[in-house]
Amino acid sequence: MKVKGIKQGQAIELLEDIDIPDGVEITVEIEIDTNKTSSSTGSISEQEKLEKLNRLFGAWSNQPNLDEIFAEIDQERHIDMGREIESLNS
Repeated sequence: MKVKGIKQGQAIELLEDIDIPDGVEITVEIEIDTNKTSSSTGSISEQEKLEKLNRLFGAWSNQPNLDEIFAEIDQERHIDMGREIESLNS
């Protein structure tokens, strides 16, 4: 199987879906596509940015419980835990 991706820090973002379960160990062979590398400034066009964002957001499209996950995160963010007040009679 050959899949293209983009390096971001220590991660490689794949540009297409692959049918491999999470947690499976894989071996990656790196081949740099010199025709697709960014300029030395690292800037990319607005169109390229939009395409990357659309691919990234598309990765969430097959997540049936995504709404539940975000609802749980939202609830946890709004829980008032209060704060501990130290006694003045110490």
